[in-house]
Order: sequence, then C-alpha cells, then structure tokens
Amino acid sequence: MRKLVLILAVGLMTIGLQAQEEAKEKKAEIAFESDVIDYGDVAHGADGTREFKFTNTGNAPLVISKAYSTCGCTIPSPPTDPIAPGESNVIKVKYDTNRAPGPIRKTITVYTNASAEPYTLKIKGNLLPAVN
Repeated sequence: MRKLVLILAVGLMTIGLQAQEEAKEKKAEIAFESDVIDYGDVAHGADGTREFKFTNTGNAPLVISKAYSTCGCTIPSPPTDPIAPGESNVIKVKYDTNRAPGPIRKTITVYTNASAEPYTLKIKGNLLPAVN
C-alpha cells in the first residue's frame, strides 16, 4: 500500500512539474537586427521613412501593444497583427525632414508581450539645410 501511495505521489508531482515547465516555455521574444538607425546626412524634404527589422525568436506569438516617439516629428508604425514564432517583421519610422536643419536624435519606445520592460530604439543623423 505504501508503494502505491508513493508511486502515485511521485507521478502527480511529475505531471505538475511538466505543466509548469510547459507554461514557462511559451513566451514571445523579440530580436532587433539593430536598435539604432543612422540616417547619415539627409536632404531637407527627403524621404524620412526607415525600418527597424525584428524577429520573434520565442515560441509564442509576439504582440506589439504600443510604440511611440519622444516627439511628434517621428512617427513609428508597428505591425498590428501578432507575429508568429520564427517570423520577421518591421517597425516603420517616419521622420519629418521638413524641419529646421541640424542633428537628428530621437528615441522610439516599444512595448511588447515579450518583456515587462519596453525596448528602446534610436534614430540619429543630420538634417541638411534646404537648398534654395
């Protein structure tokens, strides 16, 4: 009788541990090719659209819940649909190149289900003066 109770207890513990491991393993993960885009010298009025490429390296769907910039001159456009494990996608960023010339230094903050902490992306460069 003791053996039967012992075998039953060990079996239940094993099942419980396996369920916990399975629950832990299902997680989205995001890996960016680069967290900085260098525009270099950009002509006034030029196309200011660039893309941050990323891959879901986890084993659960990745959801980008929010992406915003430090100012209104930089507009991020993340994908709205979940990204399946192993799939890649982009966050498009449009910088307004019709602004005053000078250095470009902006931060994009991205919230996902992969981490409680947001991801920080940056753009940099130099906006050239308008040619008259």
